[in-house]
Amino acid sequence: MRSDAWYAESGGNVRDAYIHRAWMRRGTPADSFDGRPHIAIANTASDLTPCNAHLDEVATAVKAGVWAAGGVPHNLPVMSLGETLVRPTAMLWRNLAAMAIEEMLRANPVDGVVLLGGCDKTIPALLMAAASVDLPAVVVPGGPMLTGTFRGQPLGCGTDVWRLSEEVRAGTLSAQEFTASESSMIRSKGHCNTMGTASTMACLAEALGMTLPGFAGTPAADARLLALSHETGRLAVDLVHRDHRPSAVLTAEAFHNAVVTLAAVGGSTNGVVHLLALAGRLGVPLDLDDFDRIGHEVPLLVDLQPSGRHLMDDFYRAGGLRAALAEVADLMAPGAVTVTGERFVDTLADQPVWDPDVIAPRDAPVVAAAGIAVLRGNLAPDGAIIKPAAASPGLLVHRGPALVFDSIEDAHARLEDPELDVTPDTVLVLRGCGPRGYPGMPEVGNLPIPRRLVELGVRDMVRISDARMSGTAYGTVVLHVAPESAAGGPLSRLRTGDVVALDVPGRTLDAEVDPEVWAAREPSPASTAAHARPVRGWERLYVDHVLQADRGADLDFLVGRSGSEVSRESH
Repeated sequence: MRSDAWYAESGGNVRDAYIHRAWMRRGTPADSFDGRPHIAIANTASDLTPCNAHLDEVATAVKAGVWAAGGVPHNLPVMSLGETLVRPTAMLWRNLAAMAIEEMLRANPVDGVVLLGGCDKTIPALLMAAASVDLPAVVVPGGPMLTGTFRGQPLGCGTDVWRLSEEVRAGTLSAQEFTASESSMIRSKGHCNTMGTASTMACLAEALGMTLPGFAGTPAADARLLALSHETGRLAVDLVHRDHRPSAVLTAEAFHNAVVTLAAVGGSTNGVVHLLALAGRLGVPLDLDDFDRIGHEVPLLVDLQPSGRHLMDDFYRAGGLRAALAEVADLMAPGAVTVTGERFVDTLADQPVWDPDVIAPRDAPVVAAAGIAVLRGNLAPDGAIIKPAAASPGLLVHRGPALVFDSIEDAHARLEDPELDVTPDTVLVLRGCGPRGYPGMPEVGNLPIPRRLVELGVRDMVRISDARMSGTAYGTVVLHVAPESAAGGPLSRLRTGDVVALDVPGRTLDAEVDPEVWAAREPSPASTAAHARPVRGWERLYVDHVLQADRGADLDFLVGRSGSEVSRESH
């Protein structure tokens, strides 16, 4: 056991081993140091991460499973990121959380780890850390909340926030009614009940082989979540005995399966940036074009908000992730394995669909080809992405004049102006909101429709930015433009009135500006002035070292892995 280096050094009869054991003998059984696997429970529970607040209860179930299998569990509270609360954006700290978790796993006497996550950035950070330290690891997804209702109608977390807030702006819903709906939206413990980033990352964790089969999508309030958590604790001990590490599971074939899954479930565009970052930690060759190449022809089968009608507990009731993926099992890489050691495709056998209204059959999909589309052109030489399943079909090919905002503050100041020079054909462009520019690449890409158009009934327009979009959001929104404006990308040279041409079927995104004029333009001074310029702390480190969105927005010095060995031992 790796933990023997702490507890049994030189037969255990030296000062350091004595100190390590003595300080851990606080109710720990005497035989805990006799070669039993020590399992960390990397726990992102926090009252300030509401979606993860129940994970202490989940950790108790995991602990019981570890004890039952002969291991020794240790609760390890780690950095937690609550998407709904932290400012300026949770994405700013995903890499910090991953780095801190990696270092704590390496520094402590643990042989394996159970990763407890839920809210958007917690599962990506945990997986990135586990990949970099490469100790036996398995994920416990915290699960979605149960569906709340307002006036007899189900509410989708996030998605209906966007919808209802637009109705208030349009004058079709009163502010009082809007406020009344908020007490109905969050019905139980758990994360968002739409196919937002939290549900997407749980599904991708299973598709990558890093959960017990059938775990993803289990509602947080469902008793089966605790039973599966207990079983995961037992599995963690087995992983150590088999020396079954993330590097054996998170292969190129596993990432292929994750990309297929992202398309089939209508997953969040944020899944792209997280998978790219995770692949970078492992040295797996995955690039932006792979999402289009692998996922383009994959049908959307899961009819969930924001791309459809239903919610996560409907999905679970209808058969869940395995039932959906069984419909596209032929598209999966056959060699990928799971933490249990079995082939991932074998976990999809004999998984019936109980409600075809929620999980559509392969021959009658929600959308025939639903994968993320990767766009390139003179506005995005390193790529940009769009989620066609969440867009308006009539806007997927579009030409219109740009209305450019130099910062999110600029957009907020002008979008409510009733005299704003804008039409439904206008292309709204937001810059300065990429990884460096904001910093942290916030979820502001789905700009609000200008008030004067909302009042006329307009509910979608083409929007382009170097920012991200909430996984619960929808619309014809081009995201993750790379390079970003703050890195000298072409968005910095676009001007209001330039004609922008979007062609999703053709995979292009261009400004129709004379090439000589385009090349001679300088970046917008107003945009440059709005870029972040932190002078100290994590923000300074982040801005100096963050990679662009097409590489996962990880830090350049965190790409790759260092393994589990401690570089210097303390004596």
